[in-house]
Amino acid sequence: MTQLPGRVAVVGGGRMGIGIAHSFAGPGSTVTVSETGDLDAARKRLEDSLTRAAERGKLPDGVDVVAGRVTFVGAIADLPSDVELVVEAVPEIPALKLEVLAAVEDVITEDAIIATNTSSLSPTELAVALDNPARFLGMHFFNPVPASQLVEIVRAEGSSESVVNEVVGWVELLGKTPIVVRDSPGFATSRLGVMLGLEAIRMLEEGVADAESIDRAMELGYRHPMGPLRSTDLVGLDIRLAVADYLHGRLGERFNPPQLLRDKVAAGEVGRKVGKGFYDW
Repeated sequence: MTQLPGRVAVVGGGRMGIGIAHSFAGPGSTVTVSETGDLDAARKRLEDSLTRAAERGKLPDGVDVVAGRVTFVGAIADLPSDVELVVEAVPEIPALKLEVLAAVEDVITEDAIIATNTSSLSPTELAVALDNPARFLGMHFFNPVPASQLVEIVRAEGSSESVVNEVVGWVELLGKTPIVVRDSPGFATSRLGVMLGLEAIRMLEEGVADAESIDRAMELGYRHPMGPLRSTDLVGLDIRLAVADYLHGRLGERFNPPQLLRDKVAAGEVGRKVGKGFYDW
């Protein structure tokens, strides 16, 4: 039977990286987070995430115990060499991810699995950074990670079957549902989610309806838990634009981002993280 990894590393202490660390530490893994930026800010993000979970009754061991399972370091070179799983969660910049993945492989043992948390970039293309691509795949978590039920596992061309199966088992032990998809632009989730989000932005741009009405149409008419414009605010308009541009280049004109999205990103109105996107937060 697959056992939850006892020793996990997460590279990147932003919202997604901290959510991933929380999700592994909650059930009992020890987690090391590598963050080259503000370590105090990363620790605060973890504390806030754990506190919210405890308030919802989703953290049986309590904030202090779970936080005690997470250690922060300032460089990849300081990660423990004996981790069983490393999840890279740095921004969606291919050159940065390639650099990080190569640095990770230099530190950890040859038995550890390496995953990239990406919503659209090809794990097959990122695998060129590694000497052993068989132990590498995509592990696409969703925001907010602790509350999300889905993890999209993206099989790269070189991913071994045993690695895919092992990661499926780990995701299930986290209390989440895995789906396994072939590496293709946007995978399954981003391709569908971005398409819906872009069309909603076009409707807003064309004056079809206001943002709240468009979202309610999907929430009440199609039972979506969150409308596409509110979801874009949560993800970040800058991230949605970057993914759309990538898919536009790979899949064609149907993913061409609306001018309204470009304008709002240029104005700094990138969603909940800054207090303003399609909604005021």
